[in-house]
Amino acid sequence: MSASVVERLRQLVSDQLGVDVSKMKSEANIIDDLGADSLDVVELVMAIEETFDIEVSDEEAEVLRTVGDVEAFVVGRVAA
Repeated sequence: MSASVVERLRQLVSDQLGVDVSKMKSEANIIDDLGADSLDVVELVMAIEETFDIEVSDEEAEVLRTVGDVEAFVVGRVAA
């Protein structure tokens, strides 16, 4: 995975959810472990779209459950 994309993404998640980057694990569930609610998830997806200039469909967003899921998705889209 592209380290700079992952670092930027983790900082974005940290900023959006108020979670310390150093405590963020790839297996962390965005809702259960990081405390996001449905509005937080929508805002996070919008921030990801704007920051990385990609589009995330509703169907794609629904399966992005962990930090690792989001990292893999964004890296795949940015690299494409």
